[in-house]
Amino acid sequence: MSARFDTPFLGINNAKPRLLVIGGQFSGTFCCRELRRDFDITLVDAKEYMEFTPGILRAFVHPSHFDSLSFCLQPVMAKMAVTFLAGEVKQLSFADSQVSAEIKALVRNESAHVESGGILTLSFDYCVICSGCNFGPFEKWGESLWFPTIHEAARQESAWPEIDERYLEGRRRHILEEHEKLAVLNERQASILVVGAGFIGVEWVTELQHFFPKLKLTIVDVLPRCLGPLPERAAKYCERYMTKVGIQQVYDIKYDPASQAFWDQIGLPMKAERTFVCIGVKASNYFMPAETLSVRGPGGGGWIHFNQKLQVTLRPSGNEPLGETWAEGRVFAVGDCNYGCIGNPPDWIMPPVPKVSFPSEEQAAHACASLRVLAGSKPKELKNTYWPWGAGMFVTSLGPRDACFVLGASHQKGSGYMVNWWLPAAWQKELIERTKIMECRDSTVGRLVWHFVHHRPFLQ
Repeated sequence: MSARFDTPFLGINNAKPRLLVIGGQFSGTFCCRELRRDFDITLVDAKEYMEFTPGILRAFVHPSHFDSLSFCLQPVMAKMAVTFLAGEVKQLSFADSQVSAEIKALVRNESAHVESGGILTLSFDYCVICSGCNFGPFEKWGESLWFPTIHEAARQESAWPEIDERYLEGRRRHILEEHEKLAVLNERQASILVVGAGFIGVEWVTELQHFFPKLKLTIVDVLPRCLGPLPERAAKYCERYMTKVGIQQVYDIKYDPASQAFWDQIGLPMKAERTFVCIGVKASNYFMPAETLSVRGPGGGGWIHFNQKLQVTLRPSGNEPLGETWAEGRVFAVGDCNYGCIGNPPDWIMPPVPKVSFPSEEQAAHACASLRVLAGSKPKELKNTYWPWGAGMFVTSLGPRDACFVLGASHQKGSGYMVNWWLPAAWQKELIERTKIMECRDSTVGRLVWHFVHHRPFLQ
């Protein structure tokens, strides 16, 4: 049985308002950088490191690339005077104007006198949930290669239970093992099926083709073309590239692995030796009260309801667009963990926002501004969030030497313009990756490059 340790707060300076940040990826590290001077912050993550998820596909085909995509959170947070606690939040609750979190520690924490595996109960004044999501909609726990398996319940039923991806070395080991499997398949000239021709599917199949050219690759999608949300010019560009390098594409077909007719129709009557499902997302907000989570949405629901201030709300009743604010408005949900939209179609208050890094950080900037208002002495109205302009920017890799960049897309299908392509777009994506990781590590150069992206006068 796990030991339990109750303490009012694990922090550095109790004179400041106490803030809990759940999740140490893009939006979580953003909140820590942004609010470190105004709040006494504790960052909790169920793994000990951050990884650059948009670039993780390259790591599986070129493992040394993983070192440039990841870093341990503890030394970076210590540099920012933020308390980092490696552990899984098991329950978030609110009572007596205090946010309480039950956290199962990943490693021994001497300052809190808690052993690895012990349950630590902490109280805070405010909380920002930046816990992200998973990418395996067909799996019970959303397990996939594209994000580490870190939650306790998911690990018990994992397809790779012998690997502990909560630790950096465990994640690296998994990447190396998958790379070795791909190398064996490549030598056998195996048939590989990629399901889903969205951003992940197109990037994955083109990475496979570049680094393992002997593989016989097929990509399928239920839509009539690849990259459904993007403008036709960008989709055609990617289709031409895949055709040029010998990737078989089959569109307008539903994935049905149990049907022989499906395999015959896509030209693989003997089926594929390996199938990669690259569609959709799945919520992983297991620690939230059920009444704050959606009953529908991508991957079967479970997304955090929120209002225009990004405050967590109760589930709306009937056809009401908004639910009542939960926890006195002291808890915010930003980025991939939240429901992604407000209201009901077609009369959206805010239409669905893509679950990618830019809008996550933009929402984090809005939440940070609101937290300063709530914790300040001067009464001031909180500003509404909105569909961020940067949510319409997409760089789709086609291996390391080609890509296309779309600007100005909206929630309307086919909107936006392809403004950069070929090697310049590939270089652009590499520059984004390198400088963004530098910013997340609190490097001066990275912060200078990205500061004004989310710090515009009307946000202050």
